[in-house]
Amino acid sequence: MAGNGPLGAMIAALAKGLVDHPEQVEVVEDGGPDARVLSLHVADEDLGQVIGRGGRVARALRTILRAAATARGERATLEIVD
Repeated sequence: MAGNGPLGAMIAALAKGLVDHPEQVEVVEDGGPDARVLSLHVADEDLGQVIGRGGRVARALRTILRAAATARGERATLEIVD
């Protein structure tokens, strides 16, 4: 599942490029028009690849999401669900 909107689709596409099981990537968007929360679900064995050493990959995904949301005049945060 790619998510409910363009931000969710973007995060799903980025995550699919990082993991070994892209078919198990799912992004669920929640929240209202003021602020969105995107929950990223991946296979258990892919969790480390999405988080990265010291959280670098997760931080980069959050930065990209924040920049894309700001460009659209929105606010969004990313949660990586384990």
